[in-house]
Amino acid sequence: MNKAILDTDILSYFLKGDKQVLERAEIYLTEHDNLAFTEITYFEILAGLEFKQAKSQKTKFGLFSDKCLIYKLTEYSIRISAKIYGELRRSGIQMGTPDLLIAGIAIENDLILISNNIKDYRSIKELSVETWK
Repeated sequence: MNKAILDTDILSYFLKGDKQVLERAEIYLTEHDNLAFTEITYFEILAGLEFKQAKSQKTKFGLFSDKCLIYKLTEYSIRISAKIYGELRRSGIQMGTPDLLIAGIAIENDLILISNNIKDYRSIKELSVETWK
């Protein structure tokens, strides 16, 4: 399997102990050193934990994140995301900013995006998407 990043929904399933996602992650980790996600996903998970005032979960997430590879936004990934935004909008398709930014990071780094939101991402031709759910 090629290198991949986890979308926020899949990472949430993983953190909640979803059996199917955990099994797929285990298989992935036989070929790769660690799980990866974007700083956008990091924010979305952390914001949700802050909202719930889930202090112990926040601590666990911090320890987990230290073992993961977190891809950052770059000027190039932002340009990719902006181009996709323009193309989609001209086609009458709207997509949320976080998803566009995650897609840009995945495309820049030639990563598969592991998401349960296949429908949301299928309009992006340059993006490889799979699900573990």
